[in-house]
Amino acid sequence: MHAKGYKIFISSVQRELEAERRAIKDYITHDPLMSRFISEVFLFEDIPAADRRPDDIYLEKVEQCDIYIAIFGNEYGWKNEDGKSPTEMEFDHATKTHRERLVFVKGNDDKAWDRDMAKLINRAGRQITRRRFSDTPGLIREVYASLVNCLENRGELRSTPFDDSICDGATLRDVDNGEVKAFVETAEDAGRLKLKGSRTPKSVLQNFNLLRDGQPTNAAMLLFGKNPRKFFNNAQVHCFHFLGTEKRKPIASQQPYEGRLLEVIDQAVEFVLGKIDRSVGTRAADIQAPIAFEIPRSAITEAIVNAVTHRNYRHNGFVQVIVFADRVEVWNPGELPPGLTPDMLRKPHGPIPRNPLIAEPLFRVKYVEKAGTGTTDMIADCRKAGLPEPDFEQRGPHFVVTLWRDWLTDAVMAKLDLNDRQVQAIAHTKRKGRISTGEYRDMANVSESTALRELRHLTKLGILKKVGDTGRAAHYTVVKAKPVINPSNPSLKK
Repeated sequence: MHAKGYKIFISSVQRELEAERRAIKDYITHDPLMSRFISEVFLFEDIPAADRRPDDIYLEKVEQCDIYIAIFGNEYGWKNEDGKSPTEMEFDHATKTHRERLVFVKGNDDKAWDRDMAKLINRAGRQITRRRFSDTPGLIREVYASLVNCLENRGELRSTPFDDSICDGATLRDVDNGEVKAFVETAEDAGRLKLKGSRTPKSVLQNFNLLRDGQPTNAAMLLFGKNPRKFFNNAQVHCFHFLGTEKRKPIASQQPYEGRLLEVIDQAVEFVLGKIDRSVGTRAADIQAPIAFEIPRSAITEAIVNAVTHRNYRHNGFVQVIVFADRVEVWNPGELPPGLTPDMLRKPHGPIPRNPLIAEPLFRVKYVEKAGTGTTDMIADCRKAGLPEPDFEQRGPHFVVTLWRDWLTDAVMAKLDLNDRQVQAIAHTKRKGRISTGEYRDMANVSESTALRELRHLTKLGILKKVGDTGRAAHYTVVKAKPVINPSNPSLKK
């Protein structure tokens, strides 16, 4: 803990949420637990009016705080000459300076939000979990629970981390000794393990700090247990395949995978690879022809490994891997570690493992790296394959990675000014792999000439390409073109 305690900055539109701000400060400063760890709660109105220079003071105070709390209501508030409110500037500065951010949204009627406030709330929600409240007591409950979680993550409220905790009810008899032996052999073959001394399963577990007081930890059972689900019902990866671009029945295929972490990672990766397109090269360089998948195998593996390794195992949810016609999504129960934002994943950054005792063995068998290059490698691999960069965003209590199967993302489609028939035709072509003039005519209920004209327009835009000149064999397919900029992040040039 800081020698003088933690500092909190509370941000909101001044007039609309003044009572809520004051209630939070009063509660924190008088609560026996919070007052032990928190030395200052800053409210803008506490500064004498004569001394206030908003553009200087509030950003300086944001930078000095340890925890930034935003309370968002319906109003966006006063705008400066750049069109930004103080509340948004505070949020942006907290993000830029890597403050721990907590966001609370009042009410359940999203339509009541000002247009600019809706943009700010949605942008914040893509980075961190936003929590709802309806009244002041509800806000206090949410803030208290979030601050307790912050203090636990900072090691102030002493509780053993999940991966280092003894697995309740497990003994060494529940460890698969054969799996431990196989792990050692694989790690040694990878050149990342040189064991000295005893090689018994118990000694190996001790060497990796996977025993506590002689009992297997949660990490030990997830990695090497005979039956991990006996102890962790949520330690599963659920895989789904939808033929379209939305979660709609019928589900083409679904498969829950359970077992040891390395097994479920491999099974989930193979599930995805079995649902996406692939091409086979020539045997010029090797007796075995190389196979190239439409999404690089390395990117798929990295996304799934990260979700399984760094998820919050105290959360009851499962990791979900979802294959759509245009993308693959990997849903991870939990949030990024404090101080790490989705945008930071696009740049070199240090590793911050949530479960280091799980990550270490995976590093030894080359499933993860310690350099913090996993996400940047994923981006580079997708760009090399002519695909858009992956998306990283927080959706409620889940962190989601999106790997695009082609360049026609939702953001690109929204900018193309297409009519509903053309949008439907593109979705059909993605799903079926092709579309003919007759299929377009029947599906859109238009004349042959209209169907041909609109298909030609899509061809001129570079979205579809025509295969065959005339006759029944002529049809259109989606162009697998490399975008000039990242469609999901247009400001990020290639």
